[in-house]
Amino acid sequence: MAASESAIQLRSAKLLRKQKRTTVADATTDQLRQLIISGALADGVPLRQDALAEELGVSRIPVREALARLEGEGLAASFPHRGYFVTALSREEILELFELRSLLEPELLRAAIPKMSADDLDQAQAVLFSYNVDIDNADVPSWGEHNTRFNMSLYAPSARRKTLEIVRGLLVNTDRYTRLVLTLGTGVDQAKEDHGGLLDLCRKRAVNQAVALLHDHIQRARADLLELLDREPNKW
Repeated sequence: MAASESAIQLRSAKLLRKQKRTTVADATTDQLRQLIISGALADGVPLRQDALAEELGVSRIPVREALARLEGEGLAASFPHRGYFVTALSREEILELFELRSLLEPELLRAAIPKMSADDLDQAQAVLFSYNVDIDNADVPSWGEHNTRFNMSLYAPSARRKTLEIVRGLLVNTDRYTRLVLTLGTGVDQAKEDHGGLLDLCRKRAVNQAVALLHDHIQRARADLLELLDREPNKW
């Protein structure tokens, strides 16, 4: 009996250690993701595991796991004998991400609206309220996060898991560029108007109008970014 209890305790201890590592890795991933998306870690910057571990107050193990996850999200890239770097996207790659969004997101919304419950709509409304507060307070890191959450809350009822995963990756990768455009004051009021109108159309089950507005919204964001890229060509 004692041996059995010892075995259970050992398994429990291992499970607790695994959960702790996972929690630290999750937190480390979130921190590094926000640093990249916010521009604090700029495109092309090397991601040194020792330096990051010291700065974040963790060991190298969660940092290594976090970098692998960020590589899967497209925010980091690894090279043999050189390590990890923040992904530096070309102008063409950035615009391609927005083109993919304009193809996939409207179709997700088309599939989602007929399945939306009152709770789904209320949840989207709550996220949108936080987003608008962030915009008004110029809280750049938070508004990017809430922008992604708002979009994903509208698409989630579609239950198209694979497409949702792809779109989430697109949103994460374009977030840093969307933030840059909004930080410079381009399209802020239009973005708020588009989001509010989009939610209203979802409540009315106006599928075609909602899909058209979403497509136009993404295209406007793309146009604003294109204008910025043309204005500062050497930066890209």
